[in-house]
Amino acid sequence: MFGTESSLSMFLNTLTPKFYVALTGTSSLISGLILIFEWWYFRKYGTSFIEQVSVSHLRPLLGGVDNSSPTNSNSSNGDADSNRQSVSECKVWRNPLNLFRGAEYNRYTWVTGREPLTYYDMNLSAQDHQTFFTCDSDHLRPADAIMQKAWRERNPQARISAAHESLELEDCATASILLAEEEATTIVEAEKLFKQALKTGEGCYRRSQQLQHHGAQYEAQHRRDTNVLVYIKRRLAMCSRKLGRTREAVKMLRDLMKEFPLLSMFNIHENLLESLLELQNYADVQAVLAKYDDISLPKSATICYTAALLKARAVSDKFSPEAASRRGLSTAEMNAVEAIHRAVEFNPHVPKYLLEMKSLILPPEHILKRGDSEAIAYAFFHLQHWKRVEGALNLLHCTWEGTFRMIPYPLEKGHLFYPYPICTETADRELLPMFHEVSVYPKKELPFFILFTAGLCSFTAMLALLTHQFPELMGVFAKAFLSTLFAPLNFIMEKVESILPSSLWHQLTRI
Repeated sequence: MFGTESSLSMFLNTLTPKFYVALTGTSSLISGLILIFEWWYFRKYGTSFIEQVSVSHLRPLLGGVDNSSPTNSNSSNGDADSNRQSVSECKVWRNPLNLFRGAEYNRYTWVTGREPLTYYDMNLSAQDHQTFFTCDSDHLRPADAIMQKAWRERNPQARISAAHESLELEDCATASILLAEEEATTIVEAEKLFKQALKTGEGCYRRSQQLQHHGAQYEAQHRRDTNVLVYIKRRLAMCSRKLGRTREAVKMLRDLMKEFPLLSMFNIHENLLESLLELQNYADVQAVLAKYDDISLPKSATICYTAALLKARAVSDKFSPEAASRRGLSTAEMNAVEAIHRAVEFNPHVPKYLLEMKSLILPPEHILKRGDSEAIAYAFFHLQHWKRVEGALNLLHCTWEGTFRMIPYPLEKGHLFYPYPICTETADRELLPMFHEVSVYPKKELPFFILFTAGLCSFTAMLALLTHQFPELMGVFAKAFLSTLFAPLNFIMEKVESILPSSLWHQLTRI
C-alpha cells in the first residue's frame, strides 16, 4: 500500500507546469472542435449530433423506446403548398367574430379604465366602413351624405350624433348600424337596432337590384346595399348566438351563405363553425371543414385548429403519454398529432392561450393571420370548445412543441405552409393594446450538448491561461486536486488490504 502511495507521489512530483499547460491546452482544443462541429450540425440539421446519436443508437441498446414524432407523411403536400402563388405576408383581416363596441368593448373600458382597442385598429375599421357602407352617389340622398361624413369622424360622440341626425331625415340602414355598434350598451338593444336596419336595408337592396344594370352608378349602389345587407344579417346572427339562441344563429348563417355564396371575403363560415361547435354538432362541423379546408383556399387558425380538435376528439379521451411511449402511436393518434402539428405551424401562438399559459384579452377588431392577434381572437371564442372535449387539451399539451423539431428554421423554410412571416410582431404591436405582452415566435433553444461543450471549452481555456501565468500555484492546486480525487480510492484499497491475506494481496499487486 505504501508502495502505491509513493508511486503516485513520485508521479505527481515529476509533472512540470509545461505538462499542465499542454494538458489543458489540448483538452481546450478538443472541446473547441467538438463545439464547432456541434454548432455546424445544429445549424444545418436543426438538432444536436450527440443528442441524435444517443437517442437513435444508444437508447435502443439500453432498452429505451423511441417516442419520436410521427414521420412526415405530408411532405409532398408541403412542397405543393410552398409552390403556390405567394400572398401578402402581413395582410390585416377583419375579425369575423369581432365584438360590439358599445355593448362589449366600452363596458370593458368602464370597468377597467383601459382601452381594449388601439387607434390603428379603429382606424382600419373606419376605412372598412367607408369602403363597405358608402358609394359615390351618396351625395344624392341627404341621409347618406350625412353618414358618409359620419364614418370619417374620429370622435365617437360626433358619429353617434350624425347617425341620429340622419335618422331624423329618413330611415337609414347605415345609421342604425352605427348606433347598434357604438351606442347600444347591451346586445338586446343592438339586436333591436339591427332589426330596424334590416327592414330598411332589404328595401334598398331590392330597389338597387332592379336598377343595377342601368349604369356604373347603379351598380355601385347595389354593391353597397349588398354589403350593408350581408353585414346586418351577420350581426343579427351573432346577436342570436350571444343571447343563447344558437340554433337560430346557425340557420341565419346558413341562409346567408346560400343567398350570397360569392362573398367569401367576409369569412362567414368561421361564425358558422363556432356556432356548430357550441351545439356540439361535430358532423356538420366536419362538413363545413371539408368545403373550406381546401388547399386552394386561404387558411386561418379557426380552420386549422378546428380540424385538429375534431381529430383529437377521436382519441383524446383515452390518450396517455406513458402508454403511447410503450406501444407507439396508433393511426388515429398519429393523425391527431399531425393535425396539431399542422395547426401549430400555421399559428404557433394559439397553444399557450388554449393551455392557459398566457392570459387572454379582448380580441381586436382586426387580426393578422398567423400572428398573436389571430391567436387571441381564436382562443377567446374557442377555448370553451377545447375544454368540452375530454382530454383534448392534454393531447395538445403533450404534442404541440414537437412541431418545432420539424421546422428548425421557420423564418426561412416551412413544412406545410410558407415560412413564418417576420413582420407579424411589428403588426401585432399596432393591433394589440399596450398592456398586453405580444407573443413572438417561440425561439428554438440550443441543445444541452452545445452549451456543455461551450462551457467545457471556456473552462479548459481558462485553466490553460492560469497555468501559463501562474505555473507553480497551478501545480500545487493540481496536486491537491488529484490527491483529493484519489483519496476515496486510497481509502478503499486500505480496507481491501486489511481484509485480504497479505500473500493474496501480494499476488494481486504483482498482476
